[in-house]
Amino acid sequence: MSVWVEESFTNFVKGINWRSYVVCDVAYNNVNNWLWSPFIDRGPANRLYIEIHFTIRDCSLFPGNALSCKETFSLLFYEFDAATREPPPWQPESYKLIGRIAAGEGRFNQNSDVDINVEVKSIAVTKKGVYFAFRDQGACISVLAVKVYYITCPAVTINFAHFNETPTGREITIIEQQTGTCVENAEAYETPTYLCKGDGKWTILSGGCRCKVGYEPDHDKQTCNVCPVGKFRSAEVDSCTICPLNSKTNKIGSPFCPCLSGHYRHPRDGKHMPCYKPPGPPTNLTLLFIDQTSAILSWNAPQRAIDEQVDTKYRSDIVFRIKCSACTSNVVFNPSSETFNDTKLTLTNLEPVTAYTVQIHSQHGVSYLINPEGVGAGAGGGYDNTSSGFNNHYHHVTEPPNLGRSSDLDDIKTEYAEISFTTESAILSTVFNVKVISITNKEVDLVWDKPMHSDSPIEYYEVRWFPKSEVDAMNKSVLSTKESKIHIGDLQENTEYGFQVRCKTLNGWGTFSNIMYAQTHQSVSPVYDDSFQMRIVAGSTVAVVFILVLVIVVTVLFLRSKSHDDIDKKNSNHLPLPLDYASNEVHAMDTTPIVKTMKNNVTTPLFGSSRSYVDPHTYEDPNQAIREFAREIDASYITIEAIIGGGEFGDVCRGRLKIPPNFVQEIDVAIKTLKPGSSEKARCDFLTEASIMGQFDHPNVIYLQGVVTRSNPVMIITEYMENGSLDTFLRANDGKFQTLQLIGMLRGIAAGMSYLSDMNYVHRDLAARNVLVNSSLVCKIADFGLSREIENASDAYTTRVSI
Repeated sequence: MSVWVEESFTNFVKGINWRSYVVCDVAYNNVNNWLWSPFIDRGPANRLYIEIHFTIRDCSLFPGNALSCKETFSLLFYEFDAATREPPPWQPESYKLIGRIAAGEGRFNQNSDVDINVEVKSIAVTKKGVYFAFRDQGACISVLAVKVYYITCPAVTINFAHFNETPTGREITIIEQQTGTCVENAEAYETPTYLCKGDGKWTILSGGCRCKVGYEPDHDKQTCNVCPVGKFRSAEVDSCTICPLNSKTNKIGSPFCPCLSGHYRHPRDGKHMPCYKPPGPPTNLTLLFIDQTSAILSWNAPQRAIDEQVDTKYRSDIVFRIKCSACTSNVVFNPSSETFNDTKLTLTNLEPVTAYTVQIHSQHGVSYLINPEGVGAGAGGGYDNTSSGFNNHYHHVTEPPNLGRSSDLDDIKTEYAEISFTTESAILSTVFNVKVISITNKEVDLVWDKPMHSDSPIEYYEVRWFPKSEVDAMNKSVLSTKESKIHIGDLQENTEYGFQVRCKTLNGWGTFSNIMYAQTHQSVSPVYDDSFQMRIVAGSTVAVVFILVLVIVVTVLFLRSKSHDDIDKKNSNHLPLPLDYASNEVHAMDTTPIVKTMKNNVTTPLFGSSRSYVDPHTYEDPNQAIREFAREIDASYITIEAIIGGGEFGDVCRGRLKIPPNFVQEIDVAIKTLKPGSSEKARCDFLTEASIMGQFDHPNVIYLQGVVTRSNPVMIITEYMENGSLDTFLRANDGKFQTLQLIGMLRGIAAGMSYLSDMNYVHRDLAARNVLVNSSLVCKIADFGLSREIENASDAYTTRVSI
């Protein structure tokens, strides 16, 4: 039974009348008044909110007459799968209690203003709709307004993906995942998802879309706009770009600009790169030198006419190839490679009085793209210089697709310059019996016999010499003399030289003599008398033998005693500060990068991979181990930027290291410092860890750049690992990695441990906290404080440590 009465309530602030429901059965016992809402369809909502505006009178207004006066009422609901003509039964067991509503703002009596209370409640809904009910059990209530609503995350477009309006979850703590759809002319590079929180706000965007090639992204409006005629957009750029040199497009939405006729773009060049014509022939081909058996040619790089503006810019990979007619297999070319970029050529072992024709072909990276059938062959400009004894011509010829082979000249069209020459006649004026009469560390004296058969007087002799290892430079050092002897100085010490002599007569040059080799002496220290030197050698030998025996005995005794207590000693006393960058900053990843394995060592490795590990504890002086296994770095090349961790020995910092050769370029490094006042044992343990790291060179083992021991504070410099320790990194990015990425990280750890095992090295403390991760997700083994060398002692053991 319900005695709720509908009446009007004037809102003087807004100047309107509200329809309200009022009940005030305070004078009766066992009051049970119900007020039902109509059927409310929940629609897409998962959770409904109900907002109630009401007033309650204070029971003090009804002295003596209030038999059952209360100052609260109940709010209930009933879920239903269909709207009915009659409300559900009003019995309490048919409804679920949302809560008892009390006047939070205050109650009113005849002496106070009306206080309107506002209460908001929410319920999770699963069926088609819901009825709400108000139950009065003896209060004086006015229900002024009721609003039922649900909360949604608004529709949004981000990362070129559109996410529809999304109702929040059934519970406030539940997050609803919404999958987005790409905007027009965009495609997904990873499925776009967005999480809708219970308060109606979006969070954690994953994936997204990008504009298709030929369309330009508008990041403000989140649209993909088509590129106009004359512009293109490839995957390599982010906006529509004007067509590069020698290319053009006549349509909208172009992913690239095709090359103009006669121009080509290399397949490995990006779509934003210009198109090029094949190079023209070399210019100014000249014969610099010729004799009976050799010739030297030079030329300039190809050039186009000045008025051909599009051809004034050439590719930088122009190379030349030689084709020589009449050249036998004995002829030696320098440069000797099939293609080269020098503009000078030396030919040796030529035959006297022989006509040769040499072609210098020019080509670059797009030459093999030319269709020889589409371009006619013809002669270019040339000249005829008969007075100099050779002719130059410029022609077209086809070359092979493989720019490294000189056969099958039918596939690639190139241009070339051609020159013809004839070697000089041979003269029987040959010097013989060249010999050394005196040689020191830097000087040599040569003599030789005059030619036996010479038809004309000898004008002078020419002597050339060269290091045996530099035969190509045999014409670099030359002297002339009119006598059959010569003195040569400024030679290199302890170097074997080749010497040749030829003569010049009125009929021309004779041939060079056979190469005669002689080696200069090695410089020696100040000379002592023989007896004194013998005594030094004998004494040194005895001392070396004695020291070796003593070192072997001491080492054996030391290792025997060391093997029993070394492990316990390290476990209890040696607690080094690992380079794990233990700070409060954790690198959480918004998107998951592709796993890459890369190595960026600045200095040359101190040891090859085949070298076994040497325990620094076997050195009596730890400084000797540091000098042998680590590189000393000048402290002035190091800049400390921030402290990122700390421990027993000192601080771990992030910094910058200037690197050779000019010490201008800088790299990020981790810097581990030894705090001032540390004990000598702490300093030894600190340097021992550096001596251990300095012996390793592997992409999955932390790399030691060097140490600073000659100034304070003492420092260990290693490569900088941006993501810190593996355990902290994985916790911060839980669930963000794919299986293949995790396997790649595991493989890196396994590779590092396999390398240490091959070096006869036991880490003894492999744990995720002792594995560091760089920006490319490459894992590297670190913290060698508890490590030791594998020994064959019978009491060697292993121990279990937590991972």
